[in-house]
Amino acid sequence: MSSTSLPGGTWTLGDLTVTRFGYGAMQLAGPGVMGPPADPDGALAVLREAVALGVTHIDTSDAYGPHVTNGLIRAALHPYPEALHIVTKVGATRDPQGGWPPARQPAELRRAVHENLTNLGLDVLDLVNLRLGDAQGPRPGSLAEAFGTLAALRREGLIRHLGVSNATAEQVVEAQQIAPVVCVQNLYNLAYRQDDALIDELAGQGVAYVPFFPLGGFSPLQSAALSAVATRLDATPMSVALAWLLHRSPNVLLIPGTSSVAHLRENVVGAGLALSAEDLAELDKIGR
Repeated sequence: MSSTSLPGGTWTLGDLTVTRFGYGAMQLAGPGVMGPPADPDGALAVLREAVALGVTHIDTSDAYGPHVTNGLIRAALHPYPEALHIVTKVGATRDPQGGWPPARQPAELRRAVHENLTNLGLDVLDLVNLRLGDAQGPRPGSLAEAFGTLAALRREGLIRHLGVSNATAEQVVEAQQIAPVVCVQNLYNLAYRQDDALIDELAGQGVAYVPFFPLGGFSPLQSAALSAVATRLDATPMSVALAWLLHRSPNVLLIPGTSSVAHLRENVVGAGLALSAEDLAELDKIGR
């Protein structure tokens, strides 16, 4: 299957063309995103199947495991196909309790970038997102020192492109004043629509928006509304939610994660659902 046969077509991140339907590697680590997977061979198979299906955008972080998913990606796919682009994230680490304490001091960010390079087996990272805020969401405050550190690493030739994750709209603007931003990765889905205005603004600028937790935050009533559309289309709620995200705006890129080859294939098919104007109108009411 060629990349153009995947739902949504492609998008350009700086000078990198990626499929709008990508893959998020977080679920390949063990429980709580800590330690190795129970089925390492299965994890490798998922990564290889994603590339075989035409995915050219894999999202990861060396904090997953930690160091687990990047090792799996390297074991499964290195040397990487020329068309494949790996997006990673820095700005948080892991503690023994499975928490995600911030790690945004210049020395911590430099170390994280070099660890990503080593564990992925790369000389240059295609795209690095700076993770901001905390587990509860974005937090206001300047990102100048942290993002400036990544901008310096970009000038040194270790990073091609930069993005931000878990960021406020104000932080996106601040980052853009420091260095080009090619993507924003935030919490967004049918029920959680706080970034609607930001998505539209970024679309006008040609900047990608990458939602995480694409099926989170639903109340029973909202789930019933989603299920009604899914039933009408003879599809799963997850499939409808993914398809809606691709319909939402051309700059939305999907990175659904799974540790199952069968589920990966279901996601690809589901994201290609054709949604009618009636379907979209019904779904749009969920988060408003």
